Amino acid sequence: MDRLLVIGGDAAGMTAASTAKRLAGDALEVVVLERGDWTSYSACGIPYWIAGDVKDHHDLVARTPAEHRARGIDVRTRTTAVAVDLDARTVTARDEHGAETVLDFDHLLVATGAQPVRPPLPGIDAEGVLGVQTLDDGLKVLAELERDPNHVVVVGSGYVGLEMAEACLRHGSRVTVLERSAEPLGLLDPDLGEQVASAVRGLGIELVAGTTVTGFRTGPDGRVTGVETDAGVHDADLVVLGLGVTARSELVADAVEVGAKGGIVVDEHQAVPGRPGVWAAGDCVVTRHRLTGELVHVPLGTHANKQGLVAGRAIAAAVMDDASLRGEPFPGVIGTAITKVCDLEIAVTGLSESAAREAGYDPLVATIESTTSAGYFPGAEQLTLRLVVDRSSRLPVGAQLVGRQGAGWRIDTLAMALWTSTTVDDLAMTDLAYAPPFSSVWDPVQVAARVAARRLGTMV
Repeated sequence: MDRLLVIGGDAAGMTAASTAKRLAGDALEVVVLERGDWTSYSACGIPYWIAGDVKDHHDLVARTPAEHRARGIDVRTRTTAVAVDLDARTVTARDEHGAETVLDFDHLLVATGAQPVRPPLPGIDAEGVLGVQTLDDGLKVLAELERDPNHVVVVGSGYVGLEMAEACLRHGSRVTVLERSAEPLGLLDPDLGEQVASAVRGLGIELVAGTTVTGFRTGPDGRVTGVETDAGVHDADLVVLGLGVTARSELVADAVEVGAKGGIVVDEHQAVPGRPGVWAAGDCVVTRHRLTGELVHVPLGTHANKQGLVAGRAIAAAVMDDASLRGEPFPGVIGTAITKVCDLEIAVTGLSESAAREAGYDPLVATIESTTSAGYFPGAEQLTLRLVVDRSSRLPVGAQLVGRQGAGWRIDTLAMALWTSTTVDDLAMTDLAYAPPFSSVWDPVQVAARVAARRLGTMV
């Protein structure tokens, strides 16, 4: 019997483990090492649980370790992989009591995820300076909020930073967000970012843009008391880091090729080149961007689950020596993402105008203002939609959208247009659903496509 050893028990790891076990059956022993208490949980839901939208953190768990064990997978929680020897094909695991065991493997899947960026600044390791990536991280933040901190400082205003700022505000704390750039959410163009900034400030959150954090002050007890910046000091009872993440690849980084943000380089079936029987998937890998051809680090649960499925099938095919089990490869990403901040729905896909130009496209930009439903319908909300189109091919290569309830779902229509190489002419005439509660008779997506087509010299 072959042994598959999986390091990491969340989206990619457990999807791969479950898929491989289902396809290979008794021919495969599957052992999963998970350093926390939970498996198969939604890390993306953590800010909403902390905010109170999700009542219990157990609701974020799709399948418990016990449920996986009942399906024949040996899940070992509170067990950390501390060393990997790809040549000897062994992993050293340490349990919660400090006892170490050396496990051999026939097949290895690295699914170690990502970790919050913690720059080497004075005081960053002080008590009360927390990142948010795992359920354990979320529990620590919630425990701090239950101490009723007067002032919470969030460093960084990406998706997680803004989601956590709103969550902390709901707990009754005064909240300040510090951002190095001029506007929040760096994936957005500046004018759309300013819409987000206005909404954040309108909620009562202090947003300080254009400032750089230089360190953290601590008290005699070692707890954080303030955040130092190039413009002064902000007092703080709790600091939440929202500076993005890097791949947690250090276990194998010296033995494999790594790319952006430390992500492990893999092939289209998640196999590590030059390392037979070794795979990697999820937030610890880089993957190919379909619009630029570059290897990028895009840590999202959607990609992790799909990559886990691809890896699991490839592993089962290797175990059973049956190529028919291998299935389709992972097709890459285009950077589609969505979030909700202060009742604003914010979504992006593909490339911004500047990124498109850097990638060699000749971009044309069409920006429209519209409504989430027919303008006369009660509850219609404003939205701004920006479409980036390559002039020569007439293909959309990016989109950004900011609006209130009902705006965000349109990003999926735009993502599909990018994915399938649909021209703006075809997009404008696509048969989309219409009823006044959901859209104007010309959906905003199609209005933007028509504007772009006219500017390119076609009347649609």
